[in-house]
Amino acid sequence: MDIRQLKYFIAVAEHLNFTEAAKHLFVAQSAVSQQIADLEKKMGVQLFIRNKRSVKLTNAGSVLLEEAISLVNKSEEILEKTRQAELGIIGSLKIGFLGYTERNFLPYLIRQFKRNYPKIELHLNQYNHGLLIENLSHGALDIGFTLSFGLNNIVGLAKKQVLMETISVVVHSEHPLADERSINIADLSQERFIALSRQESPQGFNKTLLMCANHGFTPNIVSEPRLIQTVLLLVDAGMGIAILPKSLKYQSSPSLRFIDIEGEQSKDEMVVAWKKTNKNPSIALFLEELNNVQTHFQGDFTRLL
Repeated sequence: MDIRQLKYFIAVAEHLNFTEAAKHLFVAQSAVSQQIADLEKKMGVQLFIRNKRSVKLTNAGSVLLEEAISLVNKSEEILEKTRQAELGIIGSLKIGFLGYTERNFLPYLIRQFKRNYPKIELHLNQYNHGLLIENLSHGALDIGFTLSFGLNNIVGLAKKQVLMETISVVVHSEHPLADERSINIADLSQERFIALSRQESPQGFNKTLLMCANHGFTPNIVSEPRLIQTVLLLVDAGMGIAILPKSLKYQSSPSLRFIDIEGEQSKDEMVVAWKKTNKNPSIALFLEELNNVQTHFQGDFTRLL
């Protein structure tokens, strides 16, 4: 007994006519008769009472009809789910993000994606740079939104630019430099720096070191908190300054000042990254949706605020 035989059986049972059933199935009547005879032989029961004038279901045929309809419907459901899974329409995506730069676009992107692909489960979590990259590399995340600094040194990751992030000097409003519109990094050589832990965010830590080294000094790092919120709190407490993405301004204390940097490449790419060997087909759908959002807003995600 196979699904094709059950479909032939259902067609005859519904039409109670072999000729009409064959027309419905777009096959020869002899093929239908052969399949029904084979099914009866396999099951060891008579399914139809038939003569030259009529075709009727036996009691056994009536029982089989109900079960056959259920089984055929289930088999078609399984096939459709399998096809959708192959295309990525059914499945899951694990997405990591930093939690500040993405605020301009990620909620909108997720809403759009869920409207178009409601059967794909999304699991989103916030990470520091280091853990996000580590989870991407190990396959614990499918997609990651992060800054690109240092990303080219990570083997096996692909990336696509989403937007450009401005890097700023962050000081308290009572700091002597607080009223400056812009600052040269060289003017910070005597400052105390608060930097996100190298272990938690090697990319961010190294960027601070590199920017200072390019201006001839090594920063005096007095504290390395594990959380970005702690960095902001310590700067707010007057314990030092920090070099951070400007988008953090929108979730920081009003007593903090984010000051532009002079004579320095103070921009960094916000990218979406994924592991090249990750075979999750939903990744391609998510990237396509991101591209649609970028195209619609021409990269100006401030319009989503």
